[in-house]
Amino acid sequence: MTDDRRSTGRWSPAGPLPWERILSGAASGAVRLADGRVMLAGGADAALTAQDGTAFFDPRDGSWSQGRPLATPRRMHSTTMLADGRVLVTGGFTGPNAYPVRPLATAEVYDPASGDWASAGELREARCGHSATLLPDGRVLVAGGTGRRSADSERSLYSAELFDPLLPGWSKAWDMTDGRSFHPAAALPDGRVLVAGGWVATRRDGRAGSALAYGECYDPATDTWTPTGSLTAPRAGHELTVLADGSVLATGGSDGEGGADGRLDPYSKATAERWYPEDGGGRWSREHDMPCGRTQHRAVRLRTGEVLVMGGGNDLLADAGYRSAARYDPETRHWTQVPGMTVGRTDFAAIALSDGRVLVAGGTVRSGPATPTGAPHLLTATSELFVL
Repeated sequence: MTDDRRSTGRWSPAGPLPWERILSGAASGAVRLADGRVMLAGGADAALTAQDGTAFFDPRDGSWSQGRPLATPRRMHSTTMLADGRVLVTGGFTGPNAYPVRPLATAEVYDPASGDWASAGELREARCGHSATLLPDGRVLVAGGTGRRSADSERSLYSAELFDPLLPGWSKAWDMTDGRSFHPAAALPDGRVLVAGGWVATRRDGRAGSALAYGECYDPATDTWTPTGSLTAPRAGHELTVLADGSVLATGGSDGEGGADGRLDPYSKATAERWYPEDGGGRWSREHDMPCGRTQHRAVRLRTGEVLVMGGGNDLLADAGYRSAARYDPETRHWTQVPGMTVGRTDFAAIALSDGRVLVAGGTVRSGPATPTGAPHLLTATSELFVL
């Protein structure tokens, strides 16, 4: 084991974002452009109103700058780096916070060469809280999410569809076998896509839902979904991280009793488990627990092959935004506590830079009674870097 792997790392401040922003939803985070910059698009303000702003982080000097806004404000959307260097933004929730959701069918694509946004057509079904995954052939798989059932109810979606940058419009993909929202998706080394867990509404008023344990894989070669074993516990607000050997680490999450609008859940999990691809669908195995339970956190694979898990929260503390962080070693299968972030946060963006550092930005610092006014969220515009 090298010195880099044994070091615990440290956090250093980076420049502030142009604005404070919530980045909730498994697929609404940052993307790294071909020139090394990091891009954020959309999100929500402290009142959970959708925003249209874009921002770019330059790793050379640690500064942020604003870009041209999205054509439509959106949150709980997906942001996907395309194989040709452009960025696809899909679906989401627009306008002020409300129930039921106001899902979008529109999509936009950003061209770094011109700095402009252009229409990417309309989805076959409006959705928010979905997953979006780049496939090996350059297409993007959009799956699940939340749609409006009626004027006073929502539904979790089974449907999936495909975006091809070389062809106009969207095409239907085979439906998932289970409807789900706010689920992470993992692009596997063999070209398949794994989805596991997620959230499904169980009350008409949208105040509660249930987490799922069920997992399935999409094979783009056959356009089929195949059951691939269930998590050892239902999870929503968790993370899936693909490891170097092709297995997948699932961390944290909750039983899904919180709302789908960015509120924290009081039952965050410290458990972790690992999925191994096998004939017959795959197998989940319990790993050692994380140092603490957390939901709506972020997990990033480091250049050492380890996984850095940071932030998140647990509403039982009437607070938000954990500072704590931990590293998982896939060889020893153990966790190591590492220095915490300088600012605790949840619903934030995190991404590995080309030089191996990890950037975190934005998010919720305090929630509900822990805010000075009792408002739903107290946000931050800060960003910082984890250095190995």
